[in-house]
This record gives sequence, structure tokens and C-alpha cells, in this order.
Amino acid sequence: MTKATYLEAIRQAQHEEMSRDPRVFIMGEDIICNVFGTTTGFVEAFGTERVRDTPISENGFIGAAAGASMVGMRPIVDATIASFLYPAMDQIMSIIAKSRYIYGGQARLPLVIRTCLFYGNSNAAQHSDRPYSMFMNVPGLKIMVPSNAYDMKGMLKAAIRDDDPVLCFEDSTCWTSKSDMPDDPDFMIPLGKGDIKREGTDISVIAVAGAVPLALKAAEVLAKEGISIEVVDPRSLVPLDKALILKSVRKTGRAITVDPAHQTCSAASEISALIVEQAFDALRGPVLRVATADTHLPFSPAIEKALYPTVDRIVTAARTLVGTARPVSA
Repeated sequence: MTKATYLEAIRQAQHEEMSRDPRVFIMGEDIICNVFGTTTGFVEAFGTERVRDTPISENGFIGAAAGASMVGMRPIVDATIASFLYPAMDQIMSIIAKSRYIYGGQARLPLVIRTCLFYGNSNAAQHSDRPYSMFMNVPGLKIMVPSNAYDMKGMLKAAIRDDDPVLCFEDSTCWTSKSDMPDDPDFMIPLGKGDIKREGTDISVIAVAGAVPLALKAAEVLAKEGISIEVVDPRSLVPLDKALILKSVRKTGRAITVDPAHQTCSAASEISALIVEQAFDALRGPVLRVATADTHLPFSPAIEKALYPTVDRIVTAARTLVGTARPVSA
């Protein structure tokens, strides 16, 4: 095994799948100039027929990818930043999500739309969105939110081979994290299979995307106080590994959901509702949410960073649940 960063994991997954299957190609803005390092050496390996730069017209090239997938190709679309999905909403919602259904299963759309969650670095309101929960409300789309390089590679390879459209949300706060990479070219992690990142007995912390590393750090802090945290990473939001989440909550009797997206109608809210509806009898306290405040993100670093989930906010929520909340000093 060799170590690789989150971004290198993306490059490896794409390169391996393009080498394996000639129907796979990649398209998007600034693909050839390789802005984030996820297409290094691709033009030399695959040529410009399969490595395509596009105009700054998301509605156009995401629509083109939908058409290509319907006629047998398997496109990977690099939409750069999650906020850039909005100009293509009609293609995503009306064509990509619905075509298999409205054509009675006669159409398949095996495409992956990759986009990064580019928040926490003073990118301001128009470039800092984390909109995966919005797309959870649309039947027909699979949604993955990997939190480390190992999961990123395995899930992206599975997504490229999937016959349904997949939205891959890549958390930029995880880009520099490293994982050991399996040598198996067929290494994959199925969508819909979550993972226990840390076992515990007192509280289940179900964390999404970049909130997973925060939850793990909070668990270290709380362990020193005798509070045992189980960190659950859903890895994909659609399909959601409900069984894994409920099993963990039934074991601990307490739950906190942590989500970098805005709190209202968030993944955290949906997971909280699932727990209350299907594991209420096991709960020893309320389900708490640690998410981002319902406001647009400012440029100011001092104001912006306080709006997101933090280690301190997770620790405070956990102390509240087990009845050891510390008084605020005057």
C-alpha cells in the first residue's frame, strides 16, 4: 500500500477507470490545465477526445453529459465548485434525475458529477455553498460525501461503474488528508455502505463529509473526560446506510448529528428524524444537531469560521447529553 491525498485519490480513481473502460471520459472547466491536480497526465494518456475542456456554461456541458450517458458513454463531469451546479439545475433535476423513471427504465444515465465544497477559506457567499441536502430531496440521484482519501477512491470508482447518476461532493477541508491506498485495481466501496470510524459506548456522533475529522478530534477530547464517542460516517447520503446508524444509536442511546451544511432541512435533520422515528425507544436524551447557521457565508474569516461545526461545539453538545455540561466562565 502507498499513501495518497484526497485529491490524488480522485486522480487515481479516474485514471484507473478510464484505463479500464474506453466509454469513460472526463469533461469540465479547466480540465486540461489541471487546476486541482486531479487530471495530471490525462491528456498524454487519453487524448483530448476523452479529456475535454468546456466553456463556462454548466447548463450546456452537464446537459451534454446527460445525452452522452443515454447513448452508452460514462462521463465524469468536473463541475469545479458546488455553487456552479445552480446554472445546470434544469438539466440535473428535469433530465438527469427523472429520465430513467419517465422512460420506464429504457434510459440509463451512468454519469458522475464531481464538485467540491469550497468553504471555510473566505470564498464568500457565492462560492461557499454545501448544497448536498438540497439534492437529497430529488429522487433519482445518488449522493456521496467521502471524508477521507481511502473512501474517496473506493466510492468514486464505484460511482463511475454505477448505472445511475451520482453527485460526488468533495469536501475541500479534507483535500490534504492522506490514507493508505489498496493496490487492487478493482477496489471499490459500494454507495449506501457507511462506516464506523471510531467505536464507542456513550454517544453516537453521525458526521457528514468534513465534519468526520472534527468528530474524531472531539472524541479524543471527550475520551479524557471518560465519555466514549462512536463516530459514524454515512459516506453516502443517498442511499443512506440507515441500518448502521440505527444499530449504533441503539447501542449508545444518545445521538448527535454533525453537518457542515445549513441546519434547516439538512442531512443532519433527516438523520435526526430517522433516529427519532425508528429508534425512539432506545434514546436516553434528545437528538442534537451541530450544523451551520442559516445565513449566507461572509468573506470575513473571523465571522465565517464560527458559523460552521467545530470541535468545541461537538464537545459541548456531548457534555450536554451526558449531563456534564460545564458552566460558562464569567
